Amino acid sequence: MNSVAQIKKDLEGCIGKKVILRANRGRKKTTVREGVLESAYPSLFVVRISNDYDSTRTVSYTYSDVLTSTVEVTICEEADRLISIS
Repeated sequence: MNSVAQIKKDLEGCIGKKVILRANRGRKKTTVREGVLESAYPSLFVVRISNDYDSTRTVSYTYSDVLTSTVEVTICEEADRLISIS
C-alpha cells in the first residue's frame, strides 16, 4: 500500500518524463491524456498536456487523488517500458 509521501517521492523523481493520466470524472466517465510531468509541489503535481491543435494546457492533481485511485499515473520510461504509480 502506498502512502502520500511515497507517491510524492516517486513523482518527484520523474519530473520531465512523459506520463499517461487516466482520470475518473464520475458517472462512468474516464479521460485518458498524455503529457509531461512538469513540477511537483508539497500538496499537488502539475502535468503539461499538448494536443493536436497546438494548444497546451496544464492540469494539476493532488497526491491523494492518486492514493484513492481517482487518477492513475503511468510513467513512460522508454518506448516499451511503463511504470504505474497508484
